[in-house]
Amino acid sequence: MRPSARLPVVLRGYDRDQVDGLLKRISQALNGGPPMDADEIRVTRFDVVLRGYEPRAVDELVRECIRELEARGPIADRPARPRANPSWLINWIQNARFSGAGMRSGYDVRDVDAFLDRVIAGLRGAAPPVSARDIRESAFRVVRLGPGYDEQEVDRFLVQLASALEGR
Repeated sequence: MRPSARLPVVLRGYDRDQVDGLLKRISQALNGGPPMDADEIRVTRFDVVLRGYEPRAVDELVRECIRELEARGPIADRPARPRANPSWLINWIQNARFSGAGMRSGYDVRDVDAFLDRVIAGLRGAAPPVSARDIRESAFRVVRLGPGYDEQEVDRFLVQLASALEGR
C-alpha cells in the first residue's frame, strides 16, 4: 500500500510519517503479518503538522481499513454478528412469507427480497454484516399497482429480526 499516492497533502494535516506507519501496520495485518485489532486503530490519533495528509481523506481511508480488518476477522469477532445461531436465522429468513398488498399500497417485492438477501449474505460472512440498526433504518419503495408485500407484516418481521440480531 502506498498511502502517499492516495492521500492529498494540505497545508495543515495529519503527520505523514505517523499515518504511513499506521497504514503499513494495517497492510501487514491484512496480508498475514502480526494481527491488529480494529479498536487499536480507532483510538489512534495523529499530530496535526504543516504539509500533512488531509484529515478527512485519512479518516475515510482508516474507516475503510477497519471495515476490511473486521470483515477478515473470525466470524465470532465480527461486528454486528448475532448471538443467535446464524444458520437458524438464515433458515428463518429464507422461509419468511409475506402476504401481497392486494389493492393497497405495499413494499416493493424486489426491494424487500434484495435487502433480506443482503442480510443472509452478511450472516454467511460473504458480505459485510447487517446490524440491527441497519434493519431498523431500512426503507423500501412503496408500490401502488404491482407486486407489493403487506407493509405491516414486513415491518413486524423486521422488528423481530432486529431483536434476534441483538440477541434479545
